[in-house]
Amino acid sequence: KARGLRVIANAGGVNPSACAAALRAEAQAQGVDLRIAVVTGDDLTDRAAEFAAAGITEMFTGAPFPEPGRIASINAYLGAFPIAAALDQGADIVVTGRCVDSAVTLAACIHSFGWRARDFDLLSAGSLAGHLLECGPQATGGNFTDWRMAGPLDAVGYPIAEIDAAGVTVISKPEGTSGVVSRLSVAEQLVYEIDDPARYLLPDVACDFSGVAIEEVGADRVRVSGAKGAPPSASYKVSATYADGWRGGALLQMDGLEARAKAEAFGDAALTRARHRLRAANAPDFDDVSVEVLGGDAAAAFSVAARHRSAEGVAALLKEITGLALATPPGLAIYSVAGRPKPSPVVRLFSFLTPKADVAIAIDLGGAPQPFRAPEVSETGAARAVVSEPEPFAATLGDEEMALTPLIDLAVARSGDKGDRANIGVIARRPEHLPTLWAALDEDLLRRVFGGFSPSAVRRYAMPGPGALNIVLDDALGGGGVASLRLDAQGKAFAQRLLATPIPVPRRLLADLTGDRA
Repeated sequence: KARGLRVIANAGGVNPSACAAALRAEAQAQGVDLRIAVVTGDDLTDRAAEFAAAGITEMFTGAPFPEPGRIASINAYLGAFPIAAALDQGADIVVTGRCVDSAVTLAACIHSFGWRARDFDLLSAGSLAGHLLECGPQATGGNFTDWRMAGPLDAVGYPIAEIDAAGVTVISKPEGTSGVVSRLSVAEQLVYEIDDPARYLLPDVACDFSGVAIEEVGADRVRVSGAKGAPPSASYKVSATYADGWRGGALLQMDGLEARAKAEAFGDAALTRARHRLRAANAPDFDDVSVEVLGGDAAAAFSVAARHRSAEGVAALLKEITGLALATPPGLAIYSVAGRPKPSPVVRLFSFLTPKADVAIAIDLGGAPQPFRAPEVSETGAARAVVSEPEPFAATLGDEEMALTPLIDLAVARSGDKGDRANIGVIARRPEHLPTLWAALDEDLLRRVFGGFSPSAVRRYAMPGPGALNIVLDDALGGGGVASLRLDAQGKAFAQRLLATPIPVPRRLLADLTGDRA
């Protein structure tokens, strides 16, 4: 308050009004006069029966709406304009419910610069700044391919975004912190979890990040510009969660010779014994099972897990895992901090669209909530945004002599998830390597590397501006999130798997690669 700082935080969780009330009480206790606003309207849980009756289907799978009695939450992803309106009304702190992560940054830009609802390029630029900030130090050396460049990981600085009225952003970090702000570290966050980079759909704007320029302008200072925008759709994306049975499993370790084979044998035996137990109780089989083994013949970490419609079904497997430890191949160690694992409820994600006009947003500054009407700038009935169609990089390498080298020699990469889809962004260390990367990372290679995850489709998108390509693997995460039994349920390690893959490159390039990797 003394310094005139204002705070925007999507810290409300499922109860932003309670968060604001606690803040007001603390401010009063300290004798500080703060105006604290709440943006509400995202919570649509009380409309579950309405959505079910309307025949709403899941936007990616087409599945029917869950039974209303199984619903845990329903929240729309709101945009930046109601947050900006709260700032315009004098709020010192704005607490929001569910909104897109980038909205808290875009709202500050709208309020500070007077950007309007039809300033699509500016709204896209502000959203990009928010996207670069939203994962904290992932833009400043955290989770970075060249991780040794970040220095001590216990002191990595969080990113700072300096944004001007034209939408140009400079990313830096606090002095005296470790970490690294470079073209590649910022580009890794740019490509993170954006699916089609020319159609990154947000509530306020449809973003095209495919032509964004990223330039190093000083020590740990990177300039980002060139985002384009188009009208958003007339709908909000809504995320519902619902109960869908139970899951459970254990993480174990097998040491010594034939560790991998022993781990696989243990997993198979545990599932077989658990199925005997289910049949004896006239219970149905598991809905899904998983045995994942990581490691080689000398040591292996592995998991055994299952999903069942009842907690008792999952408990059958957990009991057999414990009991089988007495009849296991030698070398087993079970990691446990709280005794035998317990069944956990599966809370599955269900995404759909709902008309913006049907969502009642309000701003509460401590009195009667005031309705907020979002600007109507959407394409009528549209749920698309074709901003640009960048041509794929030229992939013809002629008759050059080729050699194999790991992808990491030519690129850095970052991966993540969107529901059941894995997203892998790959950035060339040098722009001249883009044709080689585009030619090498074709669908055949990607299906060889990720075939064990059974993606239903493999998509590639060109990003000429930052010198990157984005890869999307549909239905590759075993249901995604807490519905998945995978060790890597969010695809966070997919990029590292790809970077370790040998790819064909012109032999003339090999001599020039020395020193590119840190």
